[in-house]
Amino acid sequence: MRDGRIVAAAQEERFSRIKHDAGFPESAIRYCLDAAKLSPGDLDHVVFYEKPIRKFDRLMESFLATAPRSLRPFTTAMPSWIKGKLNLRKTLRRRLDQVAGDGRRYVGKMHFVDHHLAHAASAAWTCPWPNAAVLVCDAVGEWATTSLGWSDGQQIQLTHQLRYPHSLGLLYSAFTYFCGFTVNSGEYKLMGLAAYGTPKYAQAIESELLNVASDGSFRLNQEFFGFVESLKMTNQRFADVFDQTPRRADEPITDFHRDLAASIQKVTEDILLRTANHLHRLHAADALCIAGGVALNGKANGRLLVETPFQHLHVPPAPGDAGGAVGAALLIDRAVLDDAAVEGQAVSQYSMQNACLGPVYDSQQSSQELRQIGANFRSLTDEALIDEVARRLADGQVVGWMDGPMEFGPRAVGRRSILADPRGDDVRDRMNQAIKFREPFRPFAPVVLAERVTKYFQVSGDFESPWMSFIVPVKAAAEIAPAIIHADGTARVQTLTRDQNPKLYHLIQQFDRMTGCPMLVNTSFNVKDEPIVASPVDAYRCFQKSGMDCCVIQNHLLDKRESC
Repeated sequence: MRDGRIVAAAQEERFSRIKHDAGFPESAIRYCLDAAKLSPGDLDHVVFYEKPIRKFDRLMESFLATAPRSLRPFTTAMPSWIKGKLNLRKTLRRRLDQVAGDGRRYVGKMHFVDHHLAHAASAAWTCPWPNAAVLVCDAVGEWATTSLGWSDGQQIQLTHQLRYPHSLGLLYSAFTYFCGFTVNSGEYKLMGLAAYGTPKYAQAIESELLNVASDGSFRLNQEFFGFVESLKMTNQRFADVFDQTPRRADEPITDFHRDLAASIQKVTEDILLRTANHLHRLHAADALCIAGGVALNGKANGRLLVETPFQHLHVPPAPGDAGGAVGAALLIDRAVLDDAAVEGQAVSQYSMQNACLGPVYDSQQSSQELRQIGANFRSLTDEALIDEVARRLADGQVVGWMDGPMEFGPRAVGRRSILADPRGDDVRDRMNQAIKFREPFRPFAPVVLAERVTKYFQVSGDFESPWMSFIVPVKAAAEIAPAIIHADGTARVQTLTRDQNPKLYHLIQQFDRMTGCPMLVNTSFNVKDEPIVASPVDAYRCFQKSGMDCCVIQNHLLDKRESC
């Protein structure tokens, strides 16, 4: 951040090409410094998005409370804490010095902020409505798992909290594990699978596994879970409730797994609705800001939008831990601005209208990289490119689309996307099987011209979803685009205005003129188990090994038949 403006943000996985890379984010730091034309020695503050000592206290207290059963997770976790996490201040300074390259070391302050407060700032201080209620919900921060509070645009107060081990995020992850998906990355698969089942186990979950109050607070019955005392999310008692064993990743998905997914999805939505309604009673406001990993549950967000007293719901583009880094920076920057305000400088909301904060490769850089790897391509003007790509899409081709700065957050919203015609009945199956190489039950999202969204989706006239934050019901008119309709008659909508992405907007306009359909299928430019592409080389390699027909990289068009 510089002078109250977010200059750059990116995740390490995009550079390392390791999905959910948990290593030190050296490449991401290097990119952010290069984008700002700075070295570490130029920085005034460096901030980390949680307090390691408090987190260590929680781990130690949990281990001691469940000893000797917790011996195995204790011996697994302690080496990494002793080697680095307890000395994170020294580690950060040392690694920053290594990034520098020019010998200018960082000598400023090193800050550590509360994890849920960082999440809260990422939502409340990027919200278009400065007076808002705040809800943070994730697996766990230091101790907090759900936090409620408010922001008036100048300060944030978290007034109520649930604490570990009573966690909605961990509850959802337990079912992610039991259904055979990977914890901390497969939760979106569980949400997609839920549309194919019925919530027949919801009552059993609420009566056996947890106790939920009318205000949304709850307690997990720890007899059924293993995450406190072992390396597994669930135990045999959990399996006995459903008379099933955990599914292995290579085993088939059955009606039981579909129904179990639908059940935990319903329980999660119902708890969040109770929590949000209670929050409105505590801190009445027109707007609700929500962050934390649970805020990536678009189905729950869609219900919060229409079934609570709040008129507006704001979800930042990266509500998970990546966005927590932004929130941490906002907290320190706001503190600096508050000091400056004494001298007459205004303090205002931070803008996240454009979440495209990652690397950008202009036409010349892209062509150089493509030539170096021997790719064949044609360079076109914007007008010619849009006309040809729209025609190819209308003819049923699937198009890789890399244009402008990379998006920040888990969603590709038109800068690193794969686009397709949503009108075909077979488009979803083809893209899952031959393009993305992923599970057949996974849905695809539409990107629709913002001024046309109410014709096709059951939303209000002021509905905005620039980062695909909401899953909403479709209207009958959306039958024109069967590829974007999920099994339960919903879609995870992205609205697009001309200002947000003029090139993609014009492409959809041209496609609409040709077909009468003002939307496209938009999915992230990657294949299963890989991060979204960052560079032209990444895009080319992904294009070559997938079933995409052609690929756009800035103003360069690559055809599968010609690019080998």
